[in-house]
Order: sequence, then C-alpha cells, then structure tokens
Amino acid sequence: MLPSGTFVPGGAASGKSAWAESFCESSDLTLNYLATGQARDAEMDQRIKIHKDRRNDRWQTIEAPFDLAPALAALDGDSIVLIDCATMWLSNHMLAETDLAAAQDDLLLALQSCAAKWVMVSNEVGHGVVPDNALARQFRDAQGRLNIALAAHADLAVLVTAGLPLTLKGTLP
Repeated sequence: MLPSGTFVPGGAASGKSAWAESFCESSDLTLNYLATGQARDAEMDQRIKIHKDRRNDRWQTIEAPFDLAPALAALDGDSIVLIDCATMWLSNHMLAETDLAAAQDDLLLALQSCAAKWVMVSNEVGHGVVPDNALARQFRDAQGRLNIALAAHADLAVLVTAGLPLTLKGTLP
C-alpha cells in the first residue's frame, strides 16, 4: 500500500524525477503531474519538454508554479500526484519576493489536507560548498528548511542518487 505522502530529495540530475514517476506509475491510481517549473529561457523549455516526453498518456499535467493548494484540493482519493518540484516552486516564490514562510505554511497545509496520495520531488542543496553570495545562501537555507518540513510531513522519504533509491524514512511498498 502506498503511503499518503512521499518525499523524494536528491541532487540535480540524480534521477529523482524519473524514480518518482516510476513509483507513481506502479500504482493503479489516477496519475497527476503538478508542474512547478516555468520556461524562462530556451534551456529550461528543453528541460520541461524532456520531462513531458518521458510521461505517457496516463498522466494529467497541471501547471501550478505558485499556488499548489487549489490543484491539490481538487484531487480525489483515487489519485496520486507527483509534484515536481519543490525547488522550482521555491525559486518562483523567491524571484517574486513573496512571503516564503506563509507560502510554505500554505503548501504544508494543502499537502496535509490533500485526499490524493502525494509525491514531492526536491533538490538536496546542503551537500555542496557554502555559496559565495547572499542570495544563493538565502536560497540554500530556505530550501533546507523546506526539505526538513516536507520530510517531517511525509510518511516515506527516499533519497535518490545516481538513479538509486535509499529509504530515509518509512518503508517502500
């Protein structure tokens, strides 16, 4: 049986999204993909295309770069939603200069009340060097706080490195 909430952190290009997609596809539930990325340039547009091309027609894609609560509230208990990813969601909020604490509280409340099973992908940014500028350090710290909160709200946490899952919390079904 799938857990109600699964957190999937990993480094950039670690295979976390592909692993999370396979994890979701292993269920018989309706598949929903909640996309947080925004194509601000050609390179990001290509990354989004790669992610879209990897998913089959079982997936319904919902684009929500900022407010995830309405999309999560609309899902029923016969669904699973892959939110890809918390890092892009956080970047969107930081660039828009929104209240990060309020946005994080809203996200956690939306996950807690979501009827569907949820899987949240996120970058683990705490393994690198200390960034050389204030904005990058602010982002790293905010991502760390968000990851800690997401892991606390999840029943299952699976770190993905080199495409391989390592269970940090809970038990893989």
